[in-house]
Amino acid sequence: MDEFNVALVAIGGIVLGLGLFARSLRATVFSIPLLALVFGILISPEGLGLLHPEQWGRPEAILEQAARLTIAIGLMGVALRLPPGFLRQHWRSLSVLLGLGMPLMWLSSSLLAYWLLDLPILVALLAGAVVSPTDPIVASSIVTGELAEDNLPDRVRHTISAESGANDGLAYPIVLLPILLLTKPEGEVWEHWLVHTVLWEVGIAVLFGILLGVAAGHLLRWAEARKTVGQHSFLAFSLALTLVVLGAAKLLGTDGILAVFATGVALDRTANANERHQEERVQETVNQFFTLPIFTLLGLMLPWAQWREWGWAGVALAIAVLLLRRLPFILLLRSWTPQLRKTRDALFMGWFGPIGVAAIFYAVLAMKRTNQEAIWGIGSLLVCASLVAHGITASPLTKLYGRRAQD
Repeated sequence: MDEFNVALVAIGGIVLGLGLFARSLRATVFSIPLLALVFGILISPEGLGLLHPEQWGRPEAILEQAARLTIAIGLMGVALRLPPGFLRQHWRSLSVLLGLGMPLMWLSSSLLAYWLLDLPILVALLAGAVVSPTDPIVASSIVTGELAEDNLPDRVRHTISAESGANDGLAYPIVLLPILLLTKPEGEVWEHWLVHTVLWEVGIAVLFGILLGVAAGHLLRWAEARKTVGQHSFLAFSLALTLVVLGAAKLLGTDGILAVFATGVALDRTANANERHQEERVQETVNQFFTLPIFTLLGLMLPWAQWREWGWAGVALAIAVLLLRRLPFILLLRSWTPQLRKTRDALFMGWFGPIGVAAIFYAVLAMKRTNQEAIWGIGSLLVCASLVAHGITASPLTKLYGRRAQD
């Protein structure tokens, strides 16, 4: 019981403390997710020893569900933040980033893990899949706020948000394929992956999300027309809808993360909710109440012993993935991506493809299904490396982009 109360005080305290300075921190090299991670490490057994996750029974289950909830609420915020019709108008750029960019990021990360850590090829493919999606939670801390709005063009900010929102759910079949290859008889893998994973879990999730989003949008407009809904209740409505979709999609056996994003896009278009979500600052709420606890939990559960065993090979992997996982491919695909008009657009977007909450969720999921401890070690290592590298460089590079754009 004391451990639980200490956890409440610690996590509540970090939310309150950093929330008070969130606006000021955006202009510094200390990002909010990075500070939450450092706080988690500080109170962990490797730090002051205030909390001991190994005593919680199944701490990995807590982390998995916390990550799942955080991603879902973050994705709803991203979907509602996008301008109406953005996905339809810029389908070509997003198709290139999702259809070519994400598989290339998967393969490059897998090859680096295979080469540097000497992993079995299927384990390396699973590790690469886990870190293939860019993270909407960390990306939001980069592309929202006054600093980003003053220095980055809307087309860059919205493209990063749209890509990170869509590829979190679309990474699911990429993650599931090596899991199936590791756990099922060879003759059953491809049929299961195509029929159950791609067609049912992904396809039905998109359809289900769109239908619920459209229905919720019409319901909201009906309530507004009859003045039965409060003036400032859209935030509560969108958060409650997120929980409904996430739980219902899971009960249906589909990809709840992708379903939530599809719901948010459909809701925004049907209910014309863009102005309301901006007024109530959905994403600010997500940052304060969900982002901070998940990265604090991550700091508590880092596999330090496994990292020490890898030694410099782990350091080399982190550096290589940060530099080679995404940036070369965005530069290569720039000519096919109308949103990236200038080299600085491709450089900025190529660097800022953060690894975050989605990787935490998929790493725990993969470890649970395959019993491959290396997956959690690699996933958590690369999340931490991304938080440090992208957190420290977000403010300086955003300002640099703004100065270069004015030249």
